[in-house]
Amino acid sequence: MSKILHGMAVQTEILSRLKPRIDKLKRPPGLAVVLTGADPASEIYVRTKIKACAELGILSEKITPAETATTEDLVALVEELNRRPDIDGILVQMPLPKHVDTRRVLETVAADKDADGFHPINVGYLVAGKKAPRACTPVGIIELLKFYQIPMAGAHAVVLGRSDIVGKPMALMLLHQNATVTICHSRTVNLPEMCRQADILVAAIGRTGFVTADYIKPGATVVDVGINRVTDGAEAGRFGRSEEFARSGKTLVGDVHPLDMARVAGAYTPVPGGVGPLTIAMLMSNTVELAERHQGAA
Repeated sequence: MSKILHGMAVQTEILSRLKPRIDKLKRPPGLAVVLTGADPASEIYVRTKIKACAELGILSEKITPAETATTEDLVALVEELNRRPDIDGILVQMPLPKHVDTRRVLETVAADKDADGFHPINVGYLVAGKKAPRACTPVGIIELLKFYQIPMAGAHAVVLGRSDIVGKPMALMLLHQNATVTICHSRTVNLPEMCRQADILVAAIGRTGFVTADYIKPGATVVDVGINRVTDGAEAGRFGRSEEFARSGKTLVGDVHPLDMARVAGAYTPVPGGVGPLTIAMLMSNTVELAERHQGAA
């Protein structure tokens, strides 16, 4: 029977380790969250992040520019936050409106206030194996694998997806854990065959139930990063989510077919409740680490 890798247990342990570190600081860590526009999913994510801050004793400030805000408006806002001594971490919630130069806004965040680990300087530190804020979802996955004692050293890990937020940093972090890493994507030839070689398969391709049984080596560990909303009853039934769909008219499915994953994998993360809680936990961890640096405690 497959082992389910629940993220909440890992989140609880990570947050419990942060509390004594926060208590030692001269002032509480400060996190600024910039939420532009009214994207419903982004609003839910931000609410969850602010709730986690409150429970830990991290001061959070939610800033909500209008959807019409320009690149210049957001750059000026971030520069102001960079100058504030009470703000240790800055998070610019994605996605930004289409008319905004996202890269320019993200790169305006000071490297030593980069709670998301996206700044080119911090990405460079990741490549070099130096201590710096790490992209929250990939580093959360590393913590999950450690918590459940999934061997990474010597394992063949396949990362399906090459985004700057998950795929690329995930591959680097697994490499630092001495895994042999292959990165696959939409242009990879013989994609199912490549994925089926993985002892650890990380799926972050953004396509609902894309990874089916023929992508998974029997007994492999599968980490499903995707979170896709399904609003069609027939599709929900295909993924074994008919009951949930009947209750609410919608359901969430990852990038891996949930029935196939449960049947073939040796261990896997559920959607929801797998990777999601770890992204929040590592955002909190990055913020505390930045506060320690700013206060000379690290």
